[in-house]
Amino acid sequence: MPMRMTQADQQRIADAVAAAEATTAGEIYCVLAPAVSDYRETPLAWAAGAALVLPALALLLGFEPQMLVGMFGGWTTGHAPTGQTIFTALAIYVGLQAAVFVIAALVVSIPPIRRALTPASLKAERVHRAAMQQFLGHGLHATRERTGILLFASLAEHRAEVIADEGIYSVSPNAVWDEVVSLLIAGLKRRDIPGGFEAAVKRCGEILAEHVPPRADNPNELPDRLVILPTPGRE
Repeated sequence: MPMRMTQADQQRIADAVAAAEATTAGEIYCVLAPAVSDYRETPLAWAAGAALVLPALALLLGFEPQMLVGMFGGWTTGHAPTGQTIFTALAIYVGLQAAVFVIAALVVSIPPIRRALTPASLKAERVHRAAMQQFLGHGLHATRERTGILLFASLAEHRAEVIADEGIYSVSPNAVWDEVVSLLIAGLKRRDIPGGFEAAVKRCGEILAEHVPPRADNPNELPDRLVILPTPGRE
């Protein structure tokens, strides 16, 4: 999903955050990531697996050392020692493994293929880790009421997370956070990034207003804007 966010789109989100925070002492922070990782290990893992499995599978399917020698070893005598034949076959086998490794690594390095072959569990772990880094890095855990809420979305991984600090999480039912995530993801699915954030921010504002009403002294502790992270590898 390409990221096309204009200044007007970002202002819509900032206005939604400001409006939501006007009804509560809580804080809402929005972060959008094109991707959270380049998954450099994915091509290496697939290449190593292919290099180990494919040549061995070929032998199991009937390719014998003598056939490898005949295919890649050049001319041989009719009375070559068995040890020499095996050594040549092993050398060719190792060469095949190296070739398979390089080809597989190059193919899986193509970004769409790399993303498709990266396990979903790894993507989920990377998104959660990135979201927690943003939550802690921007001090959402240190607001006066301990009611900071992070809305985090990663486009390449097609994942979104909501992290609420203990001050609001402990007094609200878990189901409401599922609603927030669903609203955010619904906007991303229809390629309406600002609309998804607006809907999620509005729902967060309703949750906060119910449990954490505004105080007479109600400072704005975090900026009301969308933070767009750099693409990994392009900083």
